[in-house]
Amino acid sequence: MNTSIIKPHPLMPGQTVGLVAPASAPNEPDRVRFAMDIIQSFGLQVKPGAHVFDRAGYLAGSDADRAADVNSMFADDSIDAIFCLRGGYGASRLLPLLDYDLIRQHPKVFLGYSDITSLHMALYTHTGLVTFHGPIAAQSFTAYTLAEFKKVLFGQPMPEFKPLPLAAPPPFEKREGLAEKDNRLIPLITGKAQGRLLGGNLTLLAHLCGTPYLPDFSGAILFLEDVGESYYSIDRDLTQLWLAGVFDQIKGVVFGKFTDISPGNWLQNRPLEDILAERCRAANIPAIAGMMIGHIDDQATLPVGCMAELDVDAGTLTLMESPTQI
Repeated sequence: MNTSIIKPHPLMPGQTVGLVAPASAPNEPDRVRFAMDIIQSFGLQVKPGAHVFDRAGYLAGSDADRAADVNSMFADDSIDAIFCLRGGYGASRLLPLLDYDLIRQHPKVFLGYSDITSLHMALYTHTGLVTFHGPIAAQSFTAYTLAEFKKVLFGQPMPEFKPLPLAAPPPFEKREGLAEKDNRLIPLITGKAQGRLLGGNLTLLAHLCGTPYLPDFSGAILFLEDVGESYYSIDRDLTQLWLAGVFDQIKGVVFGKFTDISPGNWLQNRPLEDILAERCRAANIPAIAGMMIGHIDDQATLPVGCMAELDVDAGTLTLMESPTQI
């Protein structure tokens, strides 16, 4: 388990990004080339992993080869940052194969979301490295996603750092007969909290319960999102975290977007708002829903392991320390 937080250096134009595929393979090989073009559009160079074009069924190559790509990118001094090609499934299969001592000695920006949650949690737990829950490489960046990505990863040097708002909905101009519909913030439990940001995909966090890769959530602000789940499965996974004692440890919860959810086999469902609020209410911790986190076009970048403040009444999540070192 980690004993201290370590931070990577910020991104700068001209640096080299290592592209890895630790989970599923893209549907078509050209998605890899598309991802390389996206990275280069930021003024960065790109070096694809040796196995980034591999495929083994629904995985992007064998476990050993995918883990070797991650380890080698951390070991390679010519690589300044590591971006994940996509999520899908398979990242948790790599956790026993990663060289955590090597990674701790070579801190670098590590970016991805969804199934990459497994890697974020394992790297935080076993190295203390601040990683970044944000866009995958094989996606287009909206203006919102790009701005959130750049303000966190091309950020302020530590001595000059000023608190940064995170994951706020994009501006919306009200007018007669028109109100915000898609990006509403829902205050579930009022209050304020400060703590380290930990979390990611709800299904993946529940999947890590009982393993040595789930972090100590003491004093943390937990953030959660998911996609393609039914109402009861969201309830089930939150219950799993509750049974594991997570809600007894955390100081607050930030729920992002739960997209493409379905009723499942039930004729009637509880409102999602009630499902999300239940465990938070019992723990008497502040909670908000609707932040720009998850499987959405306008997507925030969150530094996993950094101190942040949640203010439910103000509808804000604020980064309180630099996510990178000078």
